[in-house]
Amino acid sequence: MWQGPAETPPTARIAMLAPSMQPSERRVAEAIAADVDISIERTAQEIADAVEVGRTTVVRTAQTLGYDGYPQLRVALARERASSAPSQDAAADATMLGALRGAVDRFASRLAHTVSAVTEETLAAFVGELDGATRLLVAANGLSAPVGADLSMRLTSAGRPAEYVADTLGQQITASQLGAGSACLVVSGSGVNRASIDVMTAARASGARVLAITSFPRSPVAEMADVALVVAPINDSFRDELLYTSRAALMLVTESVVGLLVSRRGASATAAQMATFSVLGHSLSE
Repeated sequence: MWQGPAETPPTARIAMLAPSMQPSERRVAEAIAADVDISIERTAQEIADAVEVGRTTVVRTAQTLGYDGYPQLRVALARERASSAPSQDAAADATMLGALRGAVDRFASRLAHTVSAVTEETLAAFVGELDGATRLLVAANGLSAPVGADLSMRLTSAGRPAEYVADTLGQQITASQLGAGSACLVVSGSGVNRASIDVMTAARASGARVLAITSFPRSPVAEMADVALVVAPINDSFRDELLYTSRAALMLVTESVVGLLVSRRGASATAAQMATFSVLGHSLSE
């Protein structure tokens, strides 16, 4: 059942919840996301007939997405469609540049959805955990690894020292030695990476707090975390997320979170950034 903000658009909810739905519900949800305009016009029974499931499955899918029933989901879909900016007709431009512009336009049109599942309370708690931890380990694997490495460097540059270990076994060993007062921050777009889950388990066993940044609220990574930031995926489905594997939204949010931490820390963070600029300045040559 959806437990995020009421204003989160239905297609963003589908993208985040579909992987954890029952197979029949997932088919309904993905069919709706695949053609929103047609879904708005159809009744629950018409959707059921098209997907070859019972009407109760369609109603149950709507309820899983956080709506009283399918009529309320239809209204939410219509509202989302009405509020979205008209898409550019990139299909007429078959050039590589046209395709690039189309991809950028599509990304831009969904940017507002990326933080639609984040609440003020969760964000404040997350930044507070980062600020207060005596020791911080950042762990990320697979396609999220570059995001984790970048986040660790940004935190350290802002005066919040963070450890980043690339090797998966090394991550678990480090996590097992964190202890109370420390924190382990796991970045996992899919929320199901086995190595990242093992790191979280080791960190929790040590007494450390466990934080997560992921795209799916009912994933193992999100459910294991003491505080989780759920960043809605740019792609419309879990299948697309696996095929196209964009981590751009995660990178954008992590950069912004560091900015919030800098604001919270005030003068000490500013001093750390000045020291970082000094080091960078000495590393440059004509």
